[in-house]
Amino acid sequence: MKKDTADAINVLGQFLGMRDVDCLNSASLHEKYGIRQADVFVLFGGSILAGGDLLAQAIRDQIAKVYVIVGGAGHTTETLRQTVHSEYPAIETDGLPEAEIFQRYLKEVYSCEADYLETKSTNCGNNITLLLELLEKNKIKCASVILCQDATMQRRMEAVLRKYAPDGLTIINYASYRASVTAKNEEPAYSEDIHGMWDMERYLNLLMGEIPRLRDDENGYGPKGKNFIAHVDIPETVQEACERLKAVYGEITRPAFGNDSSQLK
Repeated sequence: MKKDTADAINVLGQFLGMRDVDCLNSASLHEKYGIRQADVFVLFGGSILAGGDLLAQAIRDQIAKVYVIVGGAGHTTETLRQTVHSEYPAIETDGLPEAEIFQRYLKEVYSCEADYLETKSTNCGNNITLLLELLEKNKIKCASVILCQDATMQRRMEAVLRKYAPDGLTIINYASYRASVTAKNEEPAYSEDIHGMWDMERYLNLLMGEIPRLRDDENGYGPKGKNFIAHVDIPETVQEACERLKAVYGEITRPAFGNDSSQLK
């Protein structure tokens, strides 16, 4: 594998895995947003286990006033179930929704827990709408929210929230990890270990599948297409990187959408 292929993978990873602050701490929040603590921190269940580790650190550091885990069952759920139970056999995951799996993980490994769980959502669209319903139902003040999703899906999650968010909401993105890929023995390889990371084929599948979804055209999820998300500007460099990867790997991605919104995730 040539270096430019690895570079193309990293271009997509950096674009999709939004982080609005360099470090998730009080000083960074104050410097950029004028707050010491966000109102709400949300972990979405599509993340790998690194997201659970990040949430535990956020709870310890009191990054937010309220902590929520969102996630029912979707295309990543069975992988999460298997990964958690394999690494931590004491945690039973069979049939559990993503939010409950992460909650059990937090309790078992870090002796902490989120304040609220949303366990019914099945896609990025109702991840957000059901989150907003949960906040309203529990009368949780939310002028600022930290979103933490799998890096491959962070930008789309932010675009969904922008579509449905109340006016004035400050959205702070912090993807659950940042992966760097290098060329090794003609194959792509991760530069460092990331807890629960996808195998490379799955990572490529997720990355390449996002760009068609984010496009604001008749085939995408933007207002000019399916209207599932707010408009997203996709830089030419990202479009070119996606085309370079398609030339190498072909169409390895799952379909962008099916006959209903269950394919949103």
